[in-house]
Amino acid sequence: MNLSVPRRTVAAAAIALAGLLASAAPAASAAPAPALAAPDIPLANVKAHLTQLQSIASANGGNRAHGRAGYKASLDYVKSKLDAAGFTTSIQQFTSSGATGYNLIADWPGGDANQIVMAGSHLDSVGAGAGINDNGSGSAAVLETALAVSRAQFKPDKHLRFGWWGAEELGLVGSKYYVNNLPATERSKISGYLNFDMIGSPNPGYFVYDDDPTIEKTFKDYFAGLSVPTEIETEGDGRSDHAPFKNAGVPVGGLFSGADYTKTAAQAQKWGGTAGQAFDRCYHSSCDNTSNINDTALDRNSDAIAHAIWTLSTGTTTPPGDVYETTADVPIPDNGAAVTSTVTVSGRTGNAPATLKAGVDIKHTWRGDLVLDLVAPDGTVYNLKPFSSSDSADNVQATYTVNASSEVANGAWKLRVQDKAAQDTGYIDSFKLTF
Repeated sequence: MNLSVPRRTVAAAAIALAGLLASAAPAASAAPAPALAAPDIPLANVKAHLTQLQSIASANGGNRAHGRAGYKASLDYVKSKLDAAGFTTSIQQFTSSGATGYNLIADWPGGDANQIVMAGSHLDSVGAGAGINDNGSGSAAVLETALAVSRAQFKPDKHLRFGWWGAEELGLVGSKYYVNNLPATERSKISGYLNFDMIGSPNPGYFVYDDDPTIEKTFKDYFAGLSVPTEIETEGDGRSDHAPFKNAGVPVGGLFSGADYTKTAAQAQKWGGTAGQAFDRCYHSSCDNTSNINDTALDRNSDAIAHAIWTLSTGTTTPPGDVYETTADVPIPDNGAAVTSTVTVSGRTGNAPATLKAGVDIKHTWRGDLVLDLVAPDGTVYNLKPFSSSDSADNVQATYTVNASSEVANGAWKLRVQDKAAQDTGYIDSFKLTF
């Protein structure tokens, strides 16, 4: 996990990793209970993968970092397992810091290709050590879950895809490359992305991402069934590989067992472990090896991954509703007055839905400068995205869910955008409403 916190400079050169999206992502469609329960993920199998990753690091300078032989050997190990299990795998190359990086993508045959449930983790370590908790733990659990799919010859309604990302520790480089190179039509097919970055911390907590309510509930329900309390994940919020997906409007969720934050007395009381000590004292250190894993946390989180994959990929979603869209470009003045893009809805009866989807595509060189509002025909304002001075990433490409059930459906709906700071420019590329 990369937990560096960027700052905005006058030259606007910093790449913000924190707060990659200050707005809400769309909720994943709720799925009915699966016909078959998820299998138990054998802890011994997950730990066997960790042993292999440790051996790879030990044979390659002590790490599995981007651009080093240990990373490519780790990727080859994971790929060989998936190929033998019947997955369709592909390797995606990119360049970062003067070195070639690699993402590994694995697709399980079958399922609705227009509804994809994806799980992923970063495979690279920092240069200081083998990275067995960060993030061999997530990588091994996702791998073993994929192998469990094969062993069960699982036939989900939705298509399953798994990803292992390179160069996360350099700033989410691999996952950003993957998302940025997916056409918008392909991104829209991903109904949920699940991220697992550090899930076996030696002094563990049980943290659940709160980005998408359906995915969040899926994990919380699982842990509630074990009588294990959970907390909302905040330590690495927006600083792992779910962030590029969230920025692109994909519903995201995931699990986390803690990094270098200190476990409180209250947390130790409900989870065990040592209060006043970091969740992972070996975070980004040479001691992040196979002895730096809590077996109980790794076992529970691995089983939770399988539960989520089985649950979220079973059952079909409600087809999209009617779409009203404008693709007329609207320039956004730098630090200037608000501008609007308008779609006119006609021929409908009654009110708008409680799950009105507002799809936004804005090209801008510092999206944190922008405030976005949806303005209903009667003038009621629904804020979609607030101002965020630290959010230096480009563009706003997202879908927001608005409870507009009190609004008459027909009329002129407006996307209102205002640039609240100087130096950066852009335009509204498109705006659509889905009823």
